[in-house]
Amino acid sequence: MGIRERTWEIVEAGKPGDTASRVFDITILTLILLNVVASIAGTVQSVHERWGELLEAFETISVVIFTIEYLVRMWSCVTSPRFSRPISGRIWHSLQPISIIDLLAILPFYLPFVGIDLRSFRVLRLFRIFRVAKIGRYYSTLNVITDVIRSKREELVLTSILMSFLLVISASLLYYCENAAQPELFSSIPATMWWSVTTLTSVGYGDMYPVTVLGKLCASVIAILGIGMFALPTGIIGAGFIEAIAKKKEQQQVCPHCGKEIH
Repeated sequence: MGIRERTWEIVEAGKPGDTASRVFDITILTLILLNVVASIAGTVQSVHERWGELLEAFETISVVIFTIEYLVRMWSCVTSPRFSRPISGRIWHSLQPISIIDLLAILPFYLPFVGIDLRSFRVLRLFRIFRVAKIGRYYSTLNVITDVIRSKREELVLTSILMSFLLVISASLLYYCENAAQPELFSSIPATMWWSVTTLTSVGYGDMYPVTVLGKLCASVIAILGIGMFALPTGIIGAGFIEAIAKKKEQQQVCPHCGKEIH
């Protein structure tokens, strides 16, 4: 096995029992968690005044490590059949969701001249935790989540479209009911959508609410519809998990070699 192939196994495709890959994953995971803690602690004024220089130094070291990791992955990814072509394979690898998150995690450090505070993107390093999913039991759990979303994607898309329609319709109704009475709050349909979101999700901050009789009547119907409509995705995903778990139990009772039922 060449150096490139072994590097790819360590950073991305290590098998269970691969000590080097496990050590790498745990090291990166620890560094990610420490970065999240440092990012949170850095927003506290007293901590920033006392440990600001140390936090900045730690940030610099971390970004260098994450950058090296990103470049190593781009260098070694061609050993995978999915990214075997030197140019197009690396481009395809860089467009993967986890690779985009990796890039967003280090990009703010290299773009200070933009003039926008991009440090909020650093919290995306938290998503890199999922890269250690290949270790032990967490791998199968994440597979179940992925399988459920994939199997129920049509239903989830449909409910998302229905919720969008309900959001637009409810905002339009309340705008025409309340605009004359409260022109500052219900100034337009886009502005009224904030009320629709908080009402349909049963949050109800109270910063916008109807005062007319017709507006209250429409708001009551919309609130009742929102309870049922926004509960649909939860029910769909819940049913998908039950099906996936039942299917997994059935597969565990079948021999992986001969395919016969295990008694």
